[in-house]
Amino acid sequence: MSCANLVRRPHTPLLSRTTIPGRTTITHFYDLYVSILGRCIESKSLKEAKTVHQHLLKNSNNNPIVLDKLTRLYISFNELEVARRVFDEIPNPERKNNVILWNQLIRAYAWKGPFGRAIDLYYEMVESGVIPNKYTYPFVLKACSGLQAVEDGKMVHDQARRNGLVSDVYISTALVDFYAKCGCLVEARKVFDIMPERDVVAWNAMVAGSSLHGLYGDAMRLVVQMQEEGLCPNPSTVVAVLPAIGEVNGLSAGKAVHGYCVRRSFHSDVMVATGLLDMYGKCGCLVYASRIFDLMGMKNEVTWGAMIGAYVSCDFASQSLELYDQMLRDGLCPSPVILGTILRACSNMTDLRRGRQIHGSIVKSRYLVDLMVGNTLLSMYAKCGIIEDAVRLFGEMESKDVVSHNAIISGCAQNGKAKEALVTFQEMKLSGLEPDSTTLVSFLPACSHLAALQHGACGHCYSIVSGFSTDTSICNALIDMYSKCGKVETARLVFDRMHARDIVSWNAMIFGYGIHGLGKKAVLLFHDMEIAGLRPDDVTFICLLSACSHSGLVDEGKKWFFAMSQYFYITPRMEHFVCMVDLLGRAGLLYEALGFIEKMPCDPDFCVWSALLAACRTHRNIELGEEVSNKIQNMGHESSGNFVTLSNMYSVAGRWDDAAHVRIKQRDQGFKKRPGCSWVEINGVIHAFVGGDRSHPHSAEIYNKLADLLMEMKRLGYQSESSFVFQDVEEEEKESILLYHSEKLAVTFGILTLGSDKPILVTKNLRICGDCHEALKYITIITRREITVRDASRFHHFKDGICNCGDF
Repeated sequence: MSCANLVRRPHTPLLSRTTIPGRTTITHFYDLYVSILGRCIESKSLKEAKTVHQHLLKNSNNNPIVLDKLTRLYISFNELEVARRVFDEIPNPERKNNVILWNQLIRAYAWKGPFGRAIDLYYEMVESGVIPNKYTYPFVLKACSGLQAVEDGKMVHDQARRNGLVSDVYISTALVDFYAKCGCLVEARKVFDIMPERDVVAWNAMVAGSSLHGLYGDAMRLVVQMQEEGLCPNPSTVVAVLPAIGEVNGLSAGKAVHGYCVRRSFHSDVMVATGLLDMYGKCGCLVYASRIFDLMGMKNEVTWGAMIGAYVSCDFASQSLELYDQMLRDGLCPSPVILGTILRACSNMTDLRRGRQIHGSIVKSRYLVDLMVGNTLLSMYAKCGIIEDAVRLFGEMESKDVVSHNAIISGCAQNGKAKEALVTFQEMKLSGLEPDSTTLVSFLPACSHLAALQHGACGHCYSIVSGFSTDTSICNALIDMYSKCGKVETARLVFDRMHARDIVSWNAMIFGYGIHGLGKKAVLLFHDMEIAGLRPDDVTFICLLSACSHSGLVDEGKKWFFAMSQYFYITPRMEHFVCMVDLLGRAGLLYEALGFIEKMPCDPDFCVWSALLAACRTHRNIELGEEVSNKIQNMGHESSGNFVTLSNMYSVAGRWDDAAHVRIKQRDQGFKKRPGCSWVEINGVIHAFVGGDRSHPHSAEIYNKLADLLMEMKRLGYQSESSFVFQDVEEEEKESILLYHSEKLAVTFGILTLGSDKPILVTKNLRICGDCHEALKYITIITRREITVRDASRFHHFKDGICNCGDF
């Protein structure tokens, strides 16, 4: 019989406004309503319960017993806001003495949320004079852990201590769980150690907390200690410790846990099986992970997500996409976690088409508001090189965190948008977000690209203040930044003070010496690396051979190229052959370089031939240059740079018709010459110039100063190198064109704006012009200051009329 039928039965004495019952009638009335509400709870009939509630409201009934039952009813149906309103209607004396009902409502909020309501209700309970019992504290502590409300949890802890309940096993376990989930593992351990009795739940709380906060070794040791004290791990223990095993790649321990699960028949539990396949995936054992997945009778969305994640983490991105498609065919809706994982697969494959499809699914499912999903989308677009879409999405995101900014900074830095990366970094700081170590690892390369020394030095200071200066990755980025900002000595100081160096540290320092023309120091550092017992890798030899090339150490370079394969058993790859051709070509050994190419064990690619073509242009060997250019064209790998090199060779030789023919062919094939651009950092602001640029606010002053410098340079013997003008124009016009090259404009602006004692650092996107190289020698004499130019190949340090490259 339904509750509604009960209410409508003729003999049921319903109370009306015209009825004045006696004491017995009223008592019977209350008992009847309590009975009806009880049956509604049993039959889960919310509709009938609301009918009863409406009747009570019409009759203005405020009997505490009925209101108590009604509150419990709404709690059972998870109608917490209605339950709270009914609860508040209970007269204060009865409500004050009803600690069980307070607990039930706090428990409901702690389990279902919002957690803050549970905490507020607890405070109201205490202020009302209600004394919490041993059941109250576990409920409110659960709410505190859900909100990471550490201070509130500590106050609850103090209250339990004052009431003498802190030794209760349930309260102590709840305290351990609260502190562990909030990352207060020292406090959790203190409570855990003084517990008079520790059950499996308490141990599990410590294991889960240690695993959650990265103390993987502690988590595994706790499981061992737990067994030594005679307690058997249960499925919850297994689920808690498996992530720790996976993170430390503890395959043997994972197999032992798997065996234990089989013996105890835990492996059929969906959470345990999911934890096992996730562990095997993190340990790189995809065969075991997929076998568990295939044998599972029931799979939830976490299971699918774990298997997809296993494929992605093991670099089987295409298989993860196939599994994702299978999941969709089975009618399952992907969770935000799965969408984030599959976007990582698209990033790894740079599969923009599929990434856009996933983006569409995210929009339709309204998961775009999920911060993790939004951040993964940003990263996907950035890694696919579509930085404009990433920036647009970044602007549309309702909430952003450090990870969001990191994705944009990294994406901009990696896709040639270094200035935008610096701007995003500044915006991040203004928004109140604190950069983390990942931010700096992305930010510092942007400083390197722009030679933005002041920004990079500020990043270095921040890393020291924030305690990141011991991070090897950040130190490596600092070495690279200082090297590329012209401060190779400072880079060496960072290198020498590192707590721990990896192969990247040594490679970065060797490369830094190389681009500064300090080849001998690079070779000495390579010997130090051998003495330190670190084995060089293939990148080390690219850095070393490049350093030999920039310093003209031909014999040294040949020796190390031979030693690489003979003594270090590293098979040369194409980059090593390019370095050797560049080494021989720069030294003018063009035909030796050609012979080296012809004897290569693999077919030379266009980079190898391009290195020889550049050497032909430097040493003005047009005949060989034409031959090399034809080889490049026959390979179908022509590029703008090769067209420009060949055209310039013809121009230097006065073969203007041939130069024009090359430029026409370049235009017809859709290649555009990249304009020369130079920039200089003045007081933290980057100023960029192109040849003949008059867009800068100080152009008039710059041009006047250049004219004055030209007159003084001529008095010292300077003559413009007209062979570096690749147009068929009069000599006077050639001099004017050379005068306003981008590097001269940038240097002159530095002279005008920096103190007379300050050195000037200019960065150029192409190789420095030969005439500019000569002119800057004279300018250092006139201005009595050091000038450094970082071009696309190396650093040129000018001082007292000399460049450290020795014109090599």
